[in-house]
This record gives sequence, structure tokens and C-alpha cells, in this order.
Amino acid sequence: MTKTQSLIRQSKRQVKVGSLTLGGKNPVRVQAMCNTDTRNAQATIKQILALEAAGCEINRIAVPDMDAAKAIGKIKRKIHTPLVADIHFDYKLALEAIKQGIDKIRINPGNIGGADNVRAVVSACKDALVPIRIGVNAGSLKALKTFNGKPNWSDKKWAEVMVNEALAQAELLEKLNFKQYLVSLKSDNLNRTVLACEMFAKVSPAPQHIGLTEAGSFLAGTVKSSIAMSRLLAQGIGATVRISLTEDPKMQVRAAYEILKALKLRQFGPEIISCPTCGRTQVDVAGTVKALEEKIYSDKNLIKLATGKKIAVMGCVVNGPGEARDADFGIAGGIGEGLWFEKGEIKNKIPQKLWIKKIIEEIKK
Repeated sequence: MTKTQSLIRQSKRQVKVGSLTLGGKNPVRVQAMCNTDTRNAQATIKQILALEAAGCEINRIAVPDMDAAKAIGKIKRKIHTPLVADIHFDYKLALEAIKQGIDKIRINPGNIGGADNVRAVVSACKDALVPIRIGVNAGSLKALKTFNGKPNWSDKKWAEVMVNEALAQAELLEKLNFKQYLVSLKSDNLNRTVLACEMFAKVSPAPQHIGLTEAGSFLAGTVKSSIAMSRLLAQGIGATVRISLTEDPKMQVRAAYEILKALKLRQFGPEIISCPTCGRTQVDVAGTVKALEEKIYSDKNLIKLATGKKIAVMGCVVNGPGEARDADFGIAGGIGEGLWFEKGEIKNKIPQKLWIKKIIEEIKK
């Protein structure tokens, strides 16, 4: 579905997750996490299929109890993308998830229990060829258990503690001769997250899953995540990415692709440029752009056909064809109509009610 530009990533090691290989020179993959009750297999299947249609390449589900773990087999039979089990507190849930055919296990070293529990999970993962993600979150560090309240640490100190806990867990896996693991180091603080990921990349060949945790609402969370992820991805850090927004998971996928697209790491859907409008504008630019995006991103075939195309929707002829000269094609608004242009060259006039139809027709050519 997507065209990719493969760049050399920081991680020298590669990890197999289902049909995908992560790390090395492979493209950065987009993840999301379901917000359905995993025990409701049908609802979870429905959401994953919708996420797949939106371009999600790896999906994660919460596994809070044994009923959720036992639903994994039913879910796996109906979906097409690798599935990750998010495990906390009870290592036996990981063992059941592996029996049910899960593609990857995510454990948190701060709450999964002692070394014996980790060994049991590793042994089962070895037998089933299932990789592990070591998930280190700033809010559940083992080091925090010695504090009453919030420690007065600098961002660098937070990052060091996060990395040390990840390395301790990774060392245990390495001693068990298990190398099929990824690491994530996440905080809601972008500086701590970036510092931790940078530190880890300097000392370990393991691929990283990157993202901010609890990033926030759609706008605020996307801004924070864009800053953090661009700093990491520009250095080649990150084999997979999830944008953790308080939003429909499909928008998490969309935000991730827009970040990767802006950094020229992945292509997915068109690049739509549009003006912010001003007092000269006499057409509905915002409504047109919204309707156009909804139409394209709800159709897998249109996404594929539009990928790599640059489309302009401009509010007036002053800034239309000229400023959007690099666009493959687009519209510059007038009064109830617009100038259709291609590569900056005006072709004809089109009534506003036909703008979406014309753009879609052009995409399909």
C-alpha cells in the first residue's frame, strides 16, 4: 500500500514480527493500539480491520486477564497484520498469549515480576519464535518505588534511569541467549524520551519502538510527538512508531504517517497543501480539504493511487497557481468557482461543487 524510502537506521539488529522484519535498513513501521475490550473479540476484530484499512501495520491489544488472553486466537484468525499482546503484572498472561498465536509480547520490567517470570516468558517465546518488546515507561520505573512522591531528577537523570532499567532487562534476555527483542523508552516528557532513546542507541544494537506515552489530545499530542519523533527519526533511531493520542486509533495511524511523510521516510496517501485563507477567500477551502481527505483516506485504493501526488487547494488566485507551482494539480478559488491548474499552469475554470469530483478523477488517471 505504501511506497517507502529505506534509510540506514541506527539499530544493527533485526527482529521478525509476524511477516515484518524490523530494524536494520527496513522502513519504519506504523503501530496503533486498540481501545476495545479484548475480551470482546468481534469488536476488537472490527477495529483492527478498520486500522488495517487506515494503513496500520502492527496492532497492539491490552491483555488484562486470562479471558482476554484466550480471545487472541479468535482475533488472529480474522486479521492480516501482526498482533502484539500488552502484558502487565501477570506473566502467565504472556504464556497464554503465546499459546494463542500472538506475534509479539510487550512486557514492562517495572511490573512483570522477578527474573524467574521473565525466564518463563523467554523460554516460551523461544519455542514459538515470538519476539519481545521491553517496554520502559517513566511512570513505572523500578527506581520510583523507593520514593514517596516525585523525585527531583533532571531530564538527563530520568533518561539514565530509564536506559539502565532497559539494559538490565536486555542483559537478562541476552544471558538467556534471546536476541529477538526490541526496546521502547517512553515518557510524556519529550526531552526525557528523546534523551533516553539517544542514550540507548549508543550502547545497544537492539531496534527501538518509539513514541511519547500519554501524549495528549489530537492537536497537543501530535505537536509534541512530531517534535520528539522528528528528532529521533532524523538520527535514524526508530524501527517502529506509535503516536499515542487520546483519539480514535485511526488518527494515531494518520498522524504517524504524516510525520514519516514530512521527513521523507515513508509515502502514504497524497501531500495536500492548502492555504490558511484570508479576507480574500470566497470559497470553502477548509470544507473542501476535509471532505477530500475523508474521501481519500476511507478508500484503500484511493490511498494507493494518491500516494506520491501533491495536491493543492488554494483560497484565491493571488496565491494559487504560483505558490502551489510544485503541486501536480489543484484548485485556486474565486467566487463560487476555481481555476484548475497543473504544475502551476492554469487550464480552466471549475464550479466549486465539482472540485472534489475533479480531484478524485485526476487521482485515478
